[in-house]
Amino acid sequence: MPKFKRKREARVTLNYTQRGFRLKEGRLHLAGGIVVRLVRSRQLPKRPSSVRVYQDATGAWYASFVVARVSEALPETGRVIGVDWGVKDIATTTSDAHDLPHPQHGRTTAQKLARYQRMMSRRRPKRGQAASKGYREARRQTAKLHRKVAAQRQDTGRKWAKRVVTDHDEIAVEDFRPKFLAKTTMARKAADATIGATKRTLLEMARKRGRIVHLINPAHTTMACAQCGARAKHAPPLSERTYTCTACGAVSPRDKNSARVMLVRAGLQPG
Repeated sequence: MPKFKRKREARVTLNYTQRGFRLKEGRLHLAGGIVVRLVRSRQLPKRPSSVRVYQDATGAWYASFVVARVSEALPETGRVIGVDWGVKDIATTTSDAHDLPHPQHGRTTAQKLARYQRMMSRRRPKRGQAASKGYREARRQTAKLHRKVAAQRQDTGRKWAKRVVTDHDEIAVEDFRPKFLAKTTMARKAADATIGATKRTLLEMARKRGRIVHLINPAHTTMACAQCGARAKHAPPLSERTYTCTACGAVSPRDKNSARVMLVRAGLQPG
């Protein structure tokens, strides 16, 4: 059965509306005479409407401000792009310069993470006993590694999404739901790829910048030919990375063909 976290064991979270806080000379003044010095990640575009002060698993404190979204339309480029999601490469596009290879951030820290998890397992306190200093330190280091990997994944996705949105007016994106990958042998690599988070980042950034996004049904995209539109009778196995059309004889990389199919289905490419 699931174990619910007790109220006294949960980390502290404080929420303040406009009457409960103010920003002055780089400091955050909270209700009750609490003054906190801020280290800003970026400047706020507008006056915030609320703030949430919370503590993460590593013991560090953060202040998250709620600000009205500011939309800035980008100049038109006259270019379009199709995006196909995958595990070997997170995103394969119709433009070779905008492909997103798998950075494998989780794999690079797996050895160090396993070390700290073994330390936690050895030092885990018995039921009813307080955790030792060594256990708390191992738990903090584990949480710190998880936070680092999450930040690396987020940074990679945002930088890629910004390049795609800046260089193209319309984007045809595969409406892929990676949930089923959790039941396959590629579950760990798919989780490290964070396809869902990268997709959400791309959609949010495109709408914020005034770009048009087409969500394409992923059904039969690996079986259809982007040149003539013919569909194969059977889905090719994952080990087959080259698509060959039996109708027109076109040969292309499997993921590249799927990315072009996105453009065709969105009506952005004649054919």
